[in-house]
Amino acid sequence: MNKIFISTLLAAMLPQLAEAAPKNIIYMIGDGMGPAYLSAYRYYQDNPATKAVESTVYDELWVGVASTYPDDETIVTDSAAGATALATRVKSYNGAISVNHQHQPLTTMLEIAKAKGMHTGIVATSQINHATPASFIAHNEHRKNYNEIANDFVDNKVAGKFVADVMFGGGTKYFIRNDRNLVTEFKQAGFSYADNWQDLTKLSKLPALALLAPVGLPSSLDNPVANPLQTMTEKALQLLTPSEKGFVLMVEGSQIDWCGHANDIACAMAEMDDFAKAIRVAKAYVDSHPDTILVITADHETGGLSLGAEGVYAWNTNVIKGVKHTAPEISRLLLGSPANEIPKLWTTLTSIKLTAAEFAELTLALQQAKKVLGAKLPADLEDLPKTQEQALDALSAAVKKQINHYSKTGWTSEAHTAIDVPVLAWGKQRGDFAGFQDNTDIAAKLIGYLDAR
Repeated sequence: MNKIFISTLLAAMLPQLAEAAPKNIIYMIGDGMGPAYLSAYRYYQDNPATKAVESTVYDELWVGVASTYPDDETIVTDSAAGATALATRVKSYNGAISVNHQHQPLTTMLEIAKAKGMHTGIVATSQINHATPASFIAHNEHRKNYNEIANDFVDNKVAGKFVADVMFGGGTKYFIRNDRNLVTEFKQAGFSYADNWQDLTKLSKLPALALLAPVGLPSSLDNPVANPLQTMTEKALQLLTPSEKGFVLMVEGSQIDWCGHANDIACAMAEMDDFAKAIRVAKAYVDSHPDTILVITADHETGGLSLGAEGVYAWNTNVIKGVKHTAPEISRLLLGSPANEIPKLWTTLTSIKLTAAEFAELTLALQQAKKVLGAKLPADLEDLPKTQEQALDALSAAVKKQINHYSKTGWTSEAHTAIDVPVLAWGKQRGDFAGFQDNTDIAAKLIGYLDAR
């Protein structure tokens, strides 16, 4: 959709938008969350004691779908281009962090809100300078320039003010560096700061920054903290609520995408569950603050998830529910266990009973991994040497092979796909997001609310 069409569309919509413009906007993005993920979660959550399949919060709010193609030579977007479209209403190339093809900044929704005196925030389970949250605050020619993007969180200002008043997620590796300590700069500018979950609960005023992991947070399935995204969303809304002129809050379920890239269905369902609980928090907020609009979508689909595989008419959620950790964590625990304890540990971690041939295949993969990795991996699997990373990936693949086989979960890719993504909404303006639209249309409508204020 070109800029002329967007301007024409908004001009036609402005009278209606001015009358209906909400005070607050909650914008939630399930990274990688294609429609099959919503179907999967419905069956995953189903009560087996009842004949009917119960609906979920996703089903309750689902109103439309959106296309996600970038302004690139491909129709498959990456998270940076997808988030740029969702943040600015303008398409760009894969890798772009809210810049156009000439690397000129594209004004983001949070920058527009800040210019109008509103409060703003981002919450993510990735590092906060990852593609999606970064595209709402920063501008950079490539998403992998993590240090430069982190710098922009301090250096990029609107009328002398920081773009975001609330920033929760991971990323100390990028914000506390030898060359520059951005956390110190935030503190000097008046930000309260937390680097652990206990201190997060104590944050009581704006502006507030919480960096709760070196990079991304642990996967929800491995995280000792229950429902991390729900917890951060609750705290963000608590801090933003007193805003006189309203607020815009972006919340990302970042690691739905990471689980999709890994083709790890148990991981994906755990992330979808945390995201669902965060949505419940946001929905309840709208119910008690009817001047708020909640919009939920995805930047793209990841993995080509299929519910049913191997020519079998089944998708076995009981298998998925029996898996206690992500495949890399299961692999790490298996590597650290004596050989005679592997069968019992496997059953404890997955609840899957393997055939003799399948167990022999898993044992061989474990032995090959041990030759490279040794008997024990560190708890933090970030920044492993390449050869060790490849060995861990091979063992994790052997673990996932059995989980996908027994659950009958199919995947077509370890990357993104071009399938349309769901659009969900709640609040009196939810009808504005019904039907088919492009990802830029979602941003155009939300920015239209801001422009009409």
